[in-house]
Amino acid sequence: MAKHIDLFWSCGMKVLITGGAGFLGLTLARKLCEKSYLSLGQDPQQVIDCIVLNDTVIPQTRPEGIDERVSFVAGDIAERETVGKLVDRDDIVIFHLASIVSAGGEADFDLAIRVNLTGTLNILEAARARAGAPRVVFASSTAVFGGQAMPDMVSDLTKQTSQTTYGMTKTIGELLINDYSRKGFIDGRSARLPHIIVRPGRPNAAASSFCSGVFREPLKGEDFAVPVPPQTLLPLLGYRNCVQSFIHLAELPADVLGDDRAVFLRNQGHTVHQMIETLKGVAKRNGLVLGKISMSHDPVIAKIIQGWPSQIDSARAERMGFPADTDLDRVVQDFIDDFMPS
Repeated sequence: MAKHIDLFWSCGMKVLITGGAGFLGLTLARKLCEKSYLSLGQDPQQVIDCIVLNDTVIPQTRPEGIDERVSFVAGDIAERETVGKLVDRDDIVIFHLASIVSAGGEADFDLAIRVNLTGTLNILEAARARAGAPRVVFASSTAVFGGQAMPDMVSDLTKQTSQTTYGMTKTIGELLINDYSRKGFIDGRSARLPHIIVRPGRPNAAASSFCSGVFREPLKGEDFAVPVPPQTLLPLLGYRNCVQSFIHLAELPADVLGDDRAVFLRNQGHTVHQMIETLKGVAKRNGLVLGKISMSHDPVIAKIIQGWPSQIDSARAERMGFPADTDLDRVVQDFIDDFMPS
């Protein structure tokens, strides 16, 4: 059964965020609270009066920046009845972020299938049951690509041959979004995420968790062991522009996307060595003493990372007006400004 706290009145447009108690879900909710509307179709400013954040575990107190329009609902998206109660109105926009991530999916195949496939199908079927083809934004990943034939540079036109359970479920999710949209059941779109940095809090089960950890832990004065070689090239995007990209994708007219609803978000490629050197420079400017950074090869993590794209052509997203980071220094400084006490 779903557990509700601080429910708000139902009127105007509703926004549902699955995985809403996670970092990106909460950051997106804060931005939507600040923005207060979405521009959809003929309505340039459709007011948001209700935001529901769904997750398996919800905060016991209201997080900072989350106002009274927001309610939290604990529940499992793999349960159809729970999802039906979440998607309970026609005037709804859904940001589907909930997922069992990469290393977690490799460790527990059945859980990944249950959450990432059954849960996504439940979301799509609940949206299909509403009138008006609700808009659905699905968080996908670079993990949809992989394999021996993967080119050095991938794009939205590259063949998907994922080598992880997580990536396979994201590939299927993208195809479902395309077909449910083609049939007119929903107005869906998929955001292919590069590695999103810098995430606060504790490391998660993602193989790419170190992409944030290499900044976060040393900035806290803690030692950090990097599990991949220093020359590893990684496509990165700061969390602020990731959230802005979710909103931009939600607001894009369907005819701009056409029949291919999956879009690689804009990104910049940096090696682990460049990431560490950037961190040192930003820390020095802020008068911060870093924890020690060392190299400690993890063959499991390294194999997963090596199987993902290291370079992404996001020219399509650029043409569509998606935001981009100015430089890596700015992304690290944003994290310090947003999450580190002065």
